[in-house]
Amino acid sequence: MKPTIFSGVQPSGIPTIGNYIGAMKGFVDLQDDYETTYCIVNQHAITVYQDPKTLSQTTRLLAALYIAMGLDPQKSTIFIQSDVPAHAQAAWIVLCQTGVGELERMTQYKDKAQKQEVVSAGLLAYPALMVADIILYDAQYIPVGEDQKQHLELTRNFVDRFNNRYGNGKDLLVKPEPMIPKSGGRILSLQDPTSKMSKSDANTKAFISMLDEPKTIIKKIKSAVTDSVGEVNYDKENQPAISNLLDIYSALSNRSIDDLVNEYHSLGYGKFKSDVADQVVATFEPIQQKYHQLVNSQELTDILVEGAKTANETATRTLSRMEKAIGLTYKPSLY
Repeated sequence: MKPTIFSGVQPSGIPTIGNYIGAMKGFVDLQDDYETTYCIVNQHAITVYQDPKTLSQTTRLLAALYIAMGLDPQKSTIFIQSDVPAHAQAAWIVLCQTGVGELERMTQYKDKAQKQEVVSAGLLAYPALMVADIILYDAQYIPVGEDQKQHLELTRNFVDRFNNRYGNGKDLLVKPEPMIPKSGGRILSLQDPTSKMSKSDANTKAFISMLDEPKTIIKKIKSAVTDSVGEVNYDKENQPAISNLLDIYSALSNRSIDDLVNEYHSLGYGKFKSDVADQVVATFEPIQQKYHQLVNSQELTDILVEGAKTANETATRTLSRMEKAIGLTYKPSLY
């Protein structure tokens, strides 16, 4: 059997090309070597107020984008978190086995709580839901960035605690390991190469959305800040903006940084930026075309329904295993 992977992504808006390069692109490659489960974690999104109509739309939008970029429902389980009740049920068990201090130490909680006038209990408790997401699918590996390592460590600690308390010498739950996505690079703002590219940036020229029209992409790349050096070099300290464009070009063209530097070193920024823009358009235009075919289609609905059925079967088995271990009623027919 293939090793198992789980990944959940919040429907918090249209992903940027930075999201695609940093994580999403690698998800497609994982399908062939791993048993992959990809979830749109819409229940995580409601730790802060969401407009109901917008949340529903962005949830479907993200599912359509994932499939358009190459996730294959024949290879991966793709579903919406709220369609699988076991997530919330398992999260309650996790909460009852987790100390308040553990949750209060979460860096993301502390950062987000400072920005809220009223801090919901859900904002404090949502890492428990994240733990539940992972353990329900016996995930052996979790693709993570720096901002999620603390949550994965919470998951690993919970698994150890649960197995020690209830396992009677057996591992009832799988302890996941972190996986750094191969696609890797951290893509920076086109207007401020000292900060990460973000879809929430007030300056819309600073990021490129995966659904930006070709003419918009070209305009944003051509207006990206550069420097006065005038040569294309990969030097993150002295030429961070040019280095960022090289990272984008390399990731989307599968050409090495050295190869690109050798070609464009003396050609000037105009030619270089024009070719970067053409590569970005060439990458995302077919994804956008597939997305528009899918987003309002019955095909997407059918994929999500089938994904939820498969996820429900797996998650319910794990939940029942947990419930039996701690003494809650369970259904013998599931074993």
